[in-house]
Amino acid sequence: MRGWKLFIPLLLTCSVAFAFESRLPFGTVFKGQDQFNRLVAKAKSGNWKALPIGERTAAVGQALVGTRYRHFTLEIDNRIESPSVNFQGMDCWTFFETALGCARMLNEPEANWTPERLLHYIELDRYRGGQCTGEYLSRLHYLEDWLYDNDRRGLVEDLTRDLGGRSVPHSAGEMTAGWRHYRYLAANRSLLGPLARMEANVSSRPLYEIPKNRVAAIESKLRSGDIVGIIGHDRSRNYSTSHVGLALRTNDGVLHFMHASSPGNSGRVIVDAELSKYLYRYGSDSGILVARPLR
Repeated sequence: MRGWKLFIPLLLTCSVAFAFESRLPFGTVFKGQDQFNRLVAKAKSGNWKALPIGERTAAVGQALVGTRYRHFTLEIDNRIESPSVNFQGMDCWTFFETALGCARMLNEPEANWTPERLLHYIELDRYRGGQCTGEYLSRLHYLEDWLYDNDRRGLVEDLTRDLGGRSVPHSAGEMTAGWRHYRYLAANRSLLGPLARMEANVSSRPLYEIPKNRVAAIESKLRSGDIVGIIGHDRSRNYSTSHVGLALRTNDGVLHFMHASSPGNSGRVIVDAELSKYLYRYGSDSGILVARPLR
């Protein structure tokens, strides 16, 4: 990426227990207690709970503006895969999923606004079928795979085709090509075969994009909190997702792209340019996909 269950309760202990036996220390899977506390305080004072899920997601996203960018925030151990949150640094993926996870948590009674409950919602969102097995490949590594799985489970709605999306040649192979950059893969090369099979399965599904020259025409149909995936292509004109952020409609009616911007740019979570204009910043960006949170 650029820059890049089931409802099973979590135990409130010094380690977080999930649906598998292996455990990682709480300090490994959750970082930024002070930032979390400040966010919860803002949510209470602003009555964010009363907002629809999309606006609630956007409100959390705005509260995270200024958080510094950090590469590979999902790679937290050499072998044990686990839901995790890091408020001290985010990449594009962990920014949008943290905002969405917090929005879902805020729909519960305030007594449940805890790191443990947030981790529950991260698990629900990040893992195939909503369940982390402790294995690396239980995670949804590609945004198009995430959209397929979360749409299937009724957590989000894929709006791409309804907004005029077209089918493009699809090839999800970034991780196999760059496996040395991924901590789990570098430590466990036996994962490369299963990873390649997973990528082939993802690539076999159709990928739809709204071409960037058509985005301005459909911006009025997008809402704050919609998840916007950027689709790019390589020299062979094979397409896959390359970046992700949130839509944010400001008081002047302009739809902005809010995202964790890589160190080569802002190096922070920012509210960036109007979405349709942002897409022309990079020549390899060809269009977008759009997911709307439902619950």
